[in-house]
Amino acid sequence: MTTSTNASHPRRLNVAIAAGVKLAVILALVCGTAWAIARTSGVFFAEAETRVGMTHRISRGNLVVTIEEQGILESEENFEIKSKVRGRNAVLWIIDSGSYVKKGDELVRLDALFIQEQVDERTKYSNWSQSAADSSAARLASAKLAVDEYDQGRFLTEVMSMQKDIAISESALQSARDRLKHSKMMASSGFVSELEIEERRFAVEQAALALELKETQLKVLQDFTYKEQLQTLKGNLTATAASHEANVERAMADASRRDRAVEELQYCVLRADRDGLVIHPNAAQWETAPIAEGTNVYKDQVLLLMPDLEKMRVKLGVHESLVKRLEIGQETRVTLTEGTLDGSVSEVASIAKPAGWWTGNQVRYDTYVSLPPREDLRPGMSAEVEIKVAEYEDVLLIPVAAVVERDSETFCWAKNSEEVVRREITLGDSNNVFSIVVEGLIEGDEVLLNPSALEQPTSDAPELDGASTSEKKDATIEATKS
Repeated sequence: MTTSTNASHPRRLNVAIAAGVKLAVILALVCGTAWAIARTSGVFFAEAETRVGMTHRISRGNLVVTIEEQGILESEENFEIKSKVRGRNAVLWIIDSGSYVKKGDELVRLDALFIQEQVDERTKYSNWSQSAADSSAARLASAKLAVDEYDQGRFLTEVMSMQKDIAISESALQSARDRLKHSKMMASSGFVSELEIEERRFAVEQAALALELKETQLKVLQDFTYKEQLQTLKGNLTATAASHEANVERAMADASRRDRAVEELQYCVLRADRDGLVIHPNAAQWETAPIAEGTNVYKDQVLLLMPDLEKMRVKLGVHESLVKRLEIGQETRVTLTEGTLDGSVSEVASIAKPAGWWTGNQVRYDTYVSLPPREDLRPGMSAEVEIKVAEYEDVLLIPVAAVVERDSETFCWAKNSEEVVRREITLGDSNNVFSIVVEGLIEGDEVLLNPSALEQPTSDAPELDGASTSEKKDATIEATKS
C-alpha cells in the first residue's frame, strides 16, 4: 500500500500543473479582453497622458526680448600702416600678427631691386634734362640782349650813319651847284666852254640823286627794316623762352621722379612709429589673400594695423529682419571666454553687406557694440552678444513650445476639466522662450506644451483589431480627455 501511494504522487502533481497552466491562459485572455475594452472606451488614461505631454498654466510676468549673435572683437581706432611704394611689389618679410613692437622696430620689408633701378634711371634723365635747361637759359639770355642791342644800339648806329651820308650828299650837291653856277659865270666871259658847263650840270644831277637815295634808305630803315628786325628778334626771344620753359619743366619733372624713387627706396622698409600691438588686417577671402612673404602689394594697401586697445568694440552681423529693432545706445551683454561685459550699441550700418556663400546667402547689417576698457581684450577674439531690444512688465505670457503657426493662423491647445480644445490666439512680441498673449487666452488657462501630439497621432500606440477608422479616431479623442 505504501508503495502504491508513492507511485501515484507524481501523476497527481502533473495534473495539478496542467490545470494551473490552463487557468493562467484563461486569465491572460480575460485581461487582454478587458484591456481592449478599456482602450476603446477611453479608460486607458496613462497612454493618453503620454500622448498629451506636459501642460503650462498661463500667467502674467515680465518679458525681455533680445537679439543674440556671434561677433568678433576689434578696435574702434586702428592706425593703418600702408604701402607707399608705387606699382606692385613683393613682400620679402612681414612681422607676425599679434606681435608687440617698439617705436622704430622693422615691420615690413619690400623688394627694393626695381626701385633701385628706377633711382638710377631717373637720375640719368634728370641730369640730361637739367643740361638742356641750362643751355636754353643761355640762349634765352642772349635773345633778350639781342632785342635791346638792336633797339637801343645797332638801329641807332645805322640811323646816324645814314644821316651822316645824307649830310655829305647834301654838301656834295651844294658844291656841285656852286661849281655849275661859277662855270656859267665864267662861260659868259668866254673862259669856260659849253662842254665843261654840261659836265658841271651832270655832276649836280648825280649829287641830287645820291642825296635822294640816302634819304630813301633812311626812310626804309626807320619805317620797315627796324620793325621787321625788331619783330624777328622778339619772336626768337619768345620761342627761346618757351623752349627754355619746357626744358625747365622737364628737368623739374625728372628731378621729381628721381626724388620720389629715392624716397620710395626708403619706404621699402617700414618701421613702427610708436609702441603697441601689431595685427594683420582681416581681408575677406573673396577679395584678396592674406598678406605673407611673396605676396604682391600695391600702393596705399593696408599692410598692418596697430589697434588702440583702450577702445575696443564687437563687430557682428544682424539679419535684415531684425535690424529695424536696433537703436543706438541699447544695452548689451557680451559673453567672452573669460567672463562677460556690459556694452551698448554704438553704430548700425545703413547699407547691408552683399549676400553670398560667405554669409550663408543671408543679408546682414554690420552692427558695432562698444565695450568698456579691459586689459585682456584683444582683436580677433570671438564673442556672443545679447542685445536687449524690448522689455515688458506684467504681461500675459505663453511658452513658444505651446504655439502652433499654420498658414495665416496662430493657435494653441487648451485643456480644461472636460476636454482639450483648440484656441485661436493673437500674439505680440516674443523671445526664444515666451510670447505675449494679446487675445485668445486668460490668466489661469492651461495649455499643452506638445501640441504636435494632437496633430500627428503616435504610431506605437496599440490599435484595436477589427476597429474601423472612425472608431480609432474616436478612441484617440476620448483618450485625450482628462
